[in-house]
Amino acid sequence: MVYGHYDGGRPQAADQVVDPVTLKILVAGGFGAGKTTLVGAVSEIKPLRTEELLTEAGRPVDDLAGVEGKRTTTVAMDFGRITLREDLVLYLFGTPGQDRFWFLWDELSTGALGAVVLADTRRLQDCFAAVDYFERRGIAFTVAVNCFDNAPRYPEETVRDALDLDPGTPVVLCDARHRESVKEVLISVVEHAMMVSATQR
Repeated sequence: MVYGHYDGGRPQAADQVVDPVTLKILVAGGFGAGKTTLVGAVSEIKPLRTEELLTEAGRPVDDLAGVEGKRTTTVAMDFGRITLREDLVLYLFGTPGQDRFWFLWDELSTGALGAVVLADTRRLQDCFAAVDYFERRGIAFTVAVNCFDNAPRYPEETVRDALDLDPGTPVVLCDARHRESVKEVLISVVEHAMMVSATQR
């Protein structure tokens, strides 16, 4: 038998299967910010989606300004999975963006290591609720600015000031349609959340 590294004095087989660490990450943000797209772009399994068509009955409560082309909305959650490394698997839970579904957030956030707050610069104010939610509950998060084709671009510091973020909260630019871009966001979340967790010990 070929031996690899040592663990507490006991040799481990080089071909020993490593049980991966699994981490829960939330994907939050305003209505139409691209949460479902983000989860779908990076998930290595077929994402679970709970989308329903927008209806005339919802027009009084669903603000479509800036996202007039949107036809569906998440009513419970999106779910996906990505293996970042052989020993690290992320389970992604996309939250519903509309006010009337926020009662689900408490259930979804249980056991979460960290979160992505997906921002749309055309409707940046829609992020306030998610930022406030995670700050009040002590859940580390990264703000990911989804760079829509027709959206204005702002420097990181401008977004940080507009959302009144703590200096240590990461702000990154991304394209929620592209897998590698989303992976960079998730790496930022994990690194930030692990650092925050280490300082709280």
